[in-house]
Amino acid sequence: MMIRYFQALVSLLYPELCAGCKRSLYEHESLICTHCLYHLPITNFHLDPANAASKQLWGRVPLQVVSSYLYYVKGSTVQNILHHLKYFNKPEIGNMLGKRYGELLYCSTFRHVDLIVPVPLHPKKLKKRGYNQSEFFAKGLSESFKVPIETGNLIRHTRTESQTTKRRYERYENMKEIFEVLKPQTFQDKHILLVDDVLTTGATIEACAYKLLEIAGVRVSVVTLAYTK
Repeated sequence: MMIRYFQALVSLLYPELCAGCKRSLYEHESLICTHCLYHLPITNFHLDPANAASKQLWGRVPLQVVSSYLYYVKGSTVQNILHHLKYFNKPEIGNMLGKRYGELLYCSTFRHVDLIVPVPLHPKKLKKRGYNQSEFFAKGLSESFKVPIETGNLIRHTRTESQTTKRRYERYENMKEIFEVLKPQTFQDKHILLVDDVLTTGATIEACAYKLLEIAGVRVSVVTLAYTK
């Protein structure tokens, strides 16, 4: 009983805030408030094979299907959520949103994959952040799909400069040949779902997919948490 009173006091003095709107969460809420979850800008790209995310990668790399969960706009709720996921030590946000999107995708063609592979971080960035946000999103998808997640086989062996201020071609040149597959036989003849946090220019996805597609029999589909509008 005393523990419950203490927890209630802590919640009163230091309330947990919604990652989206920064308002206090109610007792039954976690990470993101009900209002923000209800109003998430869902793309519904999974219903349209010729969606904007897919078109962005057409002619660049041969992919099966491509989708993104949410629209990303600067200054939006989604930006707040992603900042908490990446920079405020809230990896569980990725897991929660992965589960939600996985449930939405469960009856779609995305369900029929063999492995889920998150885009890796460079070891130095991983050590600094403590976790890979894309991996947590992938774990949520894995739980909904009941499909295994494979980490540690696709690696990033060269640290790149920040992509933020680079143009599309510069971003691609910055990403070339920085990914490596340690055990290609693990991926051979598999349909891989490649997972990342945000699709902007597509340079990272393109570089990862090309490396995976060098392996015999591999097919690649892509899902990202957000798509830059």
